[in-house]
Amino acid sequence: MGLEHFYIDGQTPIDEEEKVGIRIKTISTREELDEFEQKNIELAVAWSLRKKFTIDQILSEDFILELHKRMFGHVWKWAGKIRKTNKNIGVDRFQIPTEIKILLDDCKYWIKNKTFPPDEIAVRFKHRIVKIHIFSNGNGRHSRLMADILISHGFSLPVFSWGSTNLVKKGENRKNYLEAIHLADNGKYGPLIAFARS
Repeated sequence: MGLEHFYIDGQTPIDEEEKVGIRIKTISTREELDEFEQKNIELAVAWSLRKKFTIDQILSEDFILELHKRMFGHVWKWAGKIRKTNKNIGVDRFQIPTEIKILLDDCKYWIKNKTFPPDEIAVRFKHRIVKIHIFSNGNGRHSRLMADILISHGFSLPVFSWGSTNLVKKGENRKNYLEAIHLADNGKYGPLIAFARS
């Protein structure tokens, strides 16, 4: 499957061995892949809306992996599994479990001690989980849904709008999103929080 030509700025390419894990063998274009993944993601969103999760449930490695599997499991065999290869971003693959635990402990501390307002906690969590880059693909979409679940189930606040357009496609909205991510990489979370609510 020649999907390498369909990646846009900020997306992590899928390795050859990971491409073998595609469940729908007829997919031949980026558009088809996006369409099948989006349908799968919509099922995961519906699942998250039907359930009520506690902060302790959300802030667990099991939940992080389960959500990714629900988002991409109909499309990829490796959905919900920690990546086995290093990528152009993210921590070394062997550090992933340790980094997840540190992030979960940090987020629980922020909540318990009210270190940041709820929106900032959810956005900081989203940003850190992407920096770890747990999965072979879908990390950005997964992190945004994690933030939505944390803010809605954990804090009883509305989900984020994330600019209200598809961030998988090229355009001004994606450019603004990536710029806000880069600022957050340098500790400036204000623009990413504002974008999340835009």
